[in-house]
Amino acid sequence: MKKKKLEAVLTGLMLTAVLLSACGGGGGSSESSSSGDGSLPDESSVPAFQPQPDLDPKPDPEPVLPYTNPLTGEGSAVDLGAKRPVAVMLNNLKKALPQLGVSCADVIYEIPAEGGITRMMALYQDVSGAGNIGSVRSARDYYVSLAYGHDAIFLHAGGSPQAYDKIQKLKVSALDCVNGPYEGTLFWRDADRKKNKGFEHSVLTSSEKIQELLPTYSRLRLEHESGFSVGWEFQEDPAPADCQDARKLTVPFSNVKTGVFTYDADSKRYLVEEYGAPYIDGNTDEQVAVRNVLVLYTDESVIAGDSAGRMKVRTTGTGDGLLLYDGKVFEIGWSRAKETDCFTFTQGGQTKTLAPGKSYINILGKNKKDSVTWEGASTGEGG
Repeated sequence: MKKKKLEAVLTGLMLTAVLLSACGGGGGSSESSSSGDGSLPDESSVPAFQPQPDLDPKPDPEPVLPYTNPLTGEGSAVDLGAKRPVAVMLNNLKKALPQLGVSCADVIYEIPAEGGITRMMALYQDVSGAGNIGSVRSARDYYVSLAYGHDAIFLHAGGSPQAYDKIQKLKVSALDCVNGPYEGTLFWRDADRKKNKGFEHSVLTSSEKIQELLPTYSRLRLEHESGFSVGWEFQEDPAPADCQDARKLTVPFSNVKTGVFTYDADSKRYLVEEYGAPYIDGNTDEQVAVRNVLVLYTDESVIAGDSAGRMKVRTTGTGDGLLLYDGKVFEIGWSRAKETDCFTFTQGGQTKTLAPGKSYINILGKNKKDSVTWEGASTGEGG
């Protein structure tokens, strides 16, 4: 009996040895992973360690730019603050569209001119890269005043009698295509526009000509005098949740011109429309888009005795208005103590910061206030 038990144990041990030998080489091979004398395997037969790639790499942080554009609050690789900006008067008749170079403007001002039409003034802290700009049109005195408040170099093609009076009174740095020596150099008349849109809609300038020629004008100061400041403040601060949504703003200047600003959440910009179509930069076919939209209400009236029906528009003193950014609307106040100043914006008695980015400033009569409306994301809320 004991002998049979011993034989069974020996048989079991032998079977276990066979099974261990079969598993040791992997894949059913009888070769051992170690030499028979117990030494370590040859290092060349061991695969090198391969680090696994980071499946969720962290993006590189955005570089911190050392300077700030004073008109947009955006970072800049070069110091722009000491430079005088360039302000260009723009024709805004439907026949004269598309305008050129407007998508590069840091600020666009739009104000009524006469007969229901509007003019625009594009303001560039750094004009480089804008390409052709125009069509350049005649000045009005309130635009001269706003350019002066920015200490800007003012480019225009003619002007109203009131504009020329204001240029002389304030000694504005004004470069005029019509009554000046600049046609054919700083300005030219585009042949295609002259043929298809009319002589008065054909004046252009360009960022290249501006950069090339302005430094050659000995009477022209290219930098701000000490102590100048735009005074605008910018902050990337989310709008409070209790603000009204403003996904679409409608600004009816007149029965001739209505501006529409539609919020694009992906870009955090308002896309600009006029005359029932996108407001396009003819250089790039790009729709103009801005971060801030402002509506400033003021006093306006037709100048008594003016045969062309030109407007008188107040741009100093105080008033109220709207500021839109990030799909929200804020009721604000504005003030401008004197013509050497830029606008100041307030809310509840405190300075109202703008969102970093380009701005579009609509200035129109207080009598249009009830006609300016906005819509929320999903409801018809508005003013």
